[in-house]
Amino acid sequence: MLIITRKKGESLMIGEDIEIVVSKIDDGSVKIGINAPKNMSILRKELYDEVEKENKAATKIDICALSKLKKK
Repeated sequence: MLIITRKKGESLMIGEDIEIVVSKIDDGSVKIGINAPKNMSILRKELYDEVEKENKAATKIDICALSKLKKK
């Protein structure tokens, strides 16, 4: 993990086309702006984790349910 210090208005680059800008620092909270290509998905980590969890749950196969379908 890279730890970097930035002040309000400063930014950092990820690759050639993603820029992270510190837009506001207030009472233990930081607002950031992200400039990235429109085709790139940007999600908060907790939302990303939830989507990943739901996707895994959707792909689980219930063996009992499958065997019941086969008997019909």
